[in-house]
Amino acid sequence: MMKTHPKKIVPIAPPAEPAAAANGSSPDAPSAHPGSMDEPASEPVQAAPTKDPETPETAAAPVTAKEIEQFKNRAAKADEFYDQLLRKAADLDNFKKRVTREKLEAAKFANEALLQKLVPVLDNFDMALAAADNADSTAAQSLRTGVHMIYQQLKSALAEAGLEEIDATGKPFDPNQHEAISQKETTDVAEGQVVQQLRKGYRLRDRLLRPASVVVAKRPPA
Repeated sequence: MMKTHPKKIVPIAPPAEPAAAANGSSPDAPSAHPGSMDEPASEPVQAAPTKDPETPETAAAPVTAKEIEQFKNRAAKADEFYDQLLRKAADLDNFKKRVTREKLEAAKFANEALLQKLVPVLDNFDMALAAADNADSTAAQSLRTGVHMIYQQLKSALAEAGLEEIDATGKPFDPNQHEAISQKETTDVAEGQVVQQLRKGYRLRDRLLRPASVVVAKRPPA
């Protein structure tokens, strides 16, 4: 029978402390090494977003020929409306000018109807004074002087209102101002000249109120 020897017991040494313990640090303190298992995992750093290049889906769509034609039509319409606006503005300006001119004309010739009624009165004065010229008596001459003064006052008032006499004697016949009542054969004056004024003519400023009644010279037959 084989003899057994008892096993020799070798004492086990305690584990060595970390280097941090040798430096006076607590064995429970976390390790300063970045790769330590005790350090919590850091969050991943997000990269800055980059701008993707334009794709056919995001790029501006090309202008079609139909859209170009529509734009041209709208531009032509805009030009047409602008021209119409300019014409309307010009028409309005002309209308304002015409209204202003008509107002001035109306004010200028406002007395026309009144003066037409007073012109025959002047004719009567002319005839009365002509008859008084042939009177020999002193009383008739005194009356003539008084009537003549009234006549001059009336003429002055009418002249201030715009009445003007048309003196046709010795002037060429003018159908715009004269009314030929008859003709007289004569060689003393040129043919077509007024040889006698039968009734005075009158104008209201530059408008004919009544033509002068005249006798016009003509050449006698050879």
